[in-house]
Amino acid sequence: MKISFPKIISISLVAFSLIVFFLALNIEKRYSTEKIVGKSVDNFEIKFLNNDEVFKKQDLTNDKYYLINIWASWCLPCRKEHPILMTLKKENKLKIIGINFKDKKLNANNFLGELGNPYDFSLSDKDGTKSILFGVYGIPESILIDKKHKIIRKFIGPLNVKDFEDILQLVNEK
Repeated sequence: MKISFPKIISISLVAFSLIVFFLALNIEKRYSTEKIVGKSVDNFEIKFLNNDEVFKKQDLTNDKYYLINIWASWCLPCRKEHPILMTLKKENKLKIIGINFKDKKLNANNFLGELGNPYDFSLSDKDGTKSILFGVYGIPESILIDKKHKIIRKFIGPLNVKDFEDILQLVNEK
């Protein structure tokens, strides 16, 4: 039995396709941000919510912890976590940076006017491209940064009472 050249090509293409398909099944498809914990914060520049000035990594001081909270006025879980942020605002060793995500300035200001402003710095990420620097893929998310500007914890979803206690414990460790 003779095998023709077109049959060899056809069988080879089918075999190649099957190999690629089965190899692709083993690739991790979940977007994971756990790898950013322990790394230094990358350089960033993000505009303030209410003016055209820019907040940069260089504006982080070495005497405070920072909690970066990504939020939006249209985000219902952001409303749920807001009282915890208001309580965290009272913590002396912690500064809170709020990054308003894909939101209108008026809506963001109305949200803060209604619920209170827990943020020491209110920044704006109108198109969602700046938040990617922090590994954000949904909101709300929060990132705790130590005095050396290393990410020590990432919180996905609204902060809860346990997260609040964890943040206080990490910030008050000696």
